[in-house]
Parts: sequence; C-alpha cells; structure tokens
Amino acid sequence: MTAMTPGSNIPLTVTRVVVDVAAPVRLDVSGLLLTADGKVRSDDDFIFYNQPQGPGVTYRSGGGTAPDAIVVDTAAVPAGIEKIVVTASPDAAGQTFQGIEPTATVRGADDGAVLASFTPPRLGTETALVIVEIYRRNGVWKARAVGQGYADGLAGIATDFGVSVDEEPAAAPAPVQPAPVAPAPVRPAPVADPRVPAAPAAPPAPPAPAPGAGKINLDKGRVSLQKNQTVSLVKGGRPLLSQVKMGLGWEPAFRGKDIDLDASVIAYGPNRNHLDSCYFGKLSILNGSVKHSGDNLTGEGAGDDEVIVVDLGRLPADATGLVFTVNSFSGQKFTEVAKAYCRLLDATTGEELVRFDLTGAEPQTGVMMAKLIKQFTGEWEMTAMGDFVKSRTVRGMVKPAAQAL
Repeated sequence: MTAMTPGSNIPLTVTRVVVDVAAPVRLDVSGLLLTADGKVRSDDDFIFYNQPQGPGVTYRSGGGTAPDAIVVDTAAVPAGIEKIVVTASPDAAGQTFQGIEPTATVRGADDGAVLASFTPPRLGTETALVIVEIYRRNGVWKARAVGQGYADGLAGIATDFGVSVDEEPAAAPAPVQPAPVAPAPVRPAPVADPRVPAAPAAPPAPPAPAPGAGKINLDKGRVSLQKNQTVSLVKGGRPLLSQVKMGLGWEPAFRGKDIDLDASVIAYGPNRNHLDSCYFGKLSILNGSVKHSGDNLTGEGAGDDEVIVVDLGRLPADATGLVFTVNSFSGQKFTEVAKAYCRLLDATTGEELVRFDLTGAEPQTGVMMAKLIKQFTGEWEMTAMGDFVKSRTVRGMVKPAAQAL
C-alpha cells in the first residue's frame, strides 16, 4: 500500500477502483466527472446520494456503519472525461474539518485490495474537500492525492466545477424541494429509507446564486487576507504565471530598538520534500527562479524590509510549494515586533495583489507568514499562515513548514 502526500500519484493496476473516505464523523462523499476544461458536461455528471449513478461512476452508501464511497469503472468512463474528482464534506451543517482527519483509501473494487491511502495535512476552516482524483494520462489511469479545501461547503465545489446548485430558501419548510437541476447537497429528512428524496411539493421561488461560491481570486483587485484564508492567483479566469514579489516588513514594537529579522522562503516538492531555502546567506535558488533582496539589519524605515522575487513560470516542475518565513537570529521575540506583514506584488507592474497583516504575536523567534501552493489544476494559491515556531534560523523552519503544507 502507498501512503500518499499532496500531489503524489500512482498508476492504477486494476480497471475498477473504489475510493472510500472515512472520518470520526459521518461524511457526504461525491464524485464529479470532468472534461479537459475541468468542468462537468451537465449536472448529470455530479454523482452523490440523490443521484448515485453516472457513466462509469457510482456512489455507494456505507449505511452509516461504513464509509461512503465512489466506485469508478475506468473502462466505462466516456472518452471525453479526463478525470473524476472525489469530494467529501461533513454531514453536519456548518461543521469544518478542524480536528477531523479524513482518510481516503483507494481499493480494487473487485478484490478489496488496498492500493493507496491519503490523509490531507493541517485542515482548519474547510467545510469541503477535493480529496482524490482518478485521472487519465496518455491512456493510463492514475490516482492522485489532492486535499484542496473549500470554506463554502460542497456547494462551492459543485459550483466551481460547473454544476448548477439550488440553495433552499430561508423560509422553505424542512423537506428538500425537488428541482430540475442537481439539488443542493443537503441530506433529505429521515424517512423509511434515509436516501429517498422528500416528496414533491410546490416549487420554490427562483433562488439567488449561492453566496461565496468558488474560491477568492484577484478579479476584484487587491485581496486582504486573514489568518488561514486562501486566494487563488487567478485573474480573469487565467492563472498569474509571471514574476511576483513577496515583500515582508516589520517595525520595532517599543523604545525604538533595532530589530534584526531575516525573511526566507523554503521550497518543497510534491511529497513535501525539501528542495532548497532562499535567505540572506543564499540569495538565489532553483536556477534563479527565486531570488532574495538581501538582509535588513534594523527593520527601520517605511516599505518592505526584505523582498523575495519568484518567477512562477520558471520554477522547476517539481517545485510545488513555497513557505515564506521570518526569523529572529538575535533571539528577540515577536512580542517585540510591530506591524509585521507580508504582501504579494506583481513584479512587472508593482501592483499589490495580496496582503496579510500579522495581528497577533507570540514570544517565539520564528513565524511562518504565508505559503504558495501549486494546485492540481496548475494555478497557484496563497494562504495566510501566521504560525509561530521556536527557531532562530530558516534551517529550524524546514520541518514545521513541511508539516504545514
């Protein structure tokens, strides 16, 4: 059996596989059939408990005593379908994955043999996940660990992949109303068979679009993040594959004392393997695709204290994660630092794209400020972190940063 990490993949040795997702709480598990453009062909390609059958893909209930699962018969998947993504969300309304570690297991559907398992690391406010995908590459079917989280539930995932989702109006009665499109991912009221949809009723008024559906992107201009929030570096539907700058700044907290902090970036591969670190002692890594501006010894003055330039388009293919850190080599704690922030800029125009202001401090000597993660779609996402670590150098940040990916 292979224990997978985000981004890793395995070739499938059997034609029929089943992906079950287990957790300490009951989960809703679903599958979406996607074409080469990453969208469903129609709402019929959304497979879940109210629509359990699709071409080559089946939803299988665990009956409350076993994990729900998605079964994929790769020989029966239509030629135009490039991948099947398997999603999971807690059954309880509004529940997040904080403290809940879901594990996806890929098995042979006929013999039950375990092929791989995957537990996404460090989940928090996510209420839904794309956890695994079964995809076709050069005629060979493979399974890939994903672990991409959404804060707006299964409706956010469905909308992102092109499914029409109707939300139940606030004044509607308890039973789920039938609709001519895929119903919202809310379990029907218990009846003799808990998987049977509620009885038809008068159709509701046309619902408003799902609020917050999809991910935050750059379409509306600069994004100000709070801790653990994520923004997709996409504008106008196109990935931002150009040079970006990560500017990091800080000021002494009191008495005008100089404070010497060191900004760094740590690069990782798809298995969270450490590739290299860029800091004041090593100003260029990964063939020059990541460069450091040099050390600022005081933190005085307006503007960014240290800048790291990243050429996303020139990064090696195996560089899929970048964690930006700040350390106090002299041993001063972050409780002695004020106005610490990081901001992402377009290196060509100087436009500020994303900003994260560190609002809290702990008596530690290191902090993980933000991370850039390359998604399975090829786009990059930035997540605000603000996680403190006891480390005065970037070397001591390599392991905790890997665990945070």
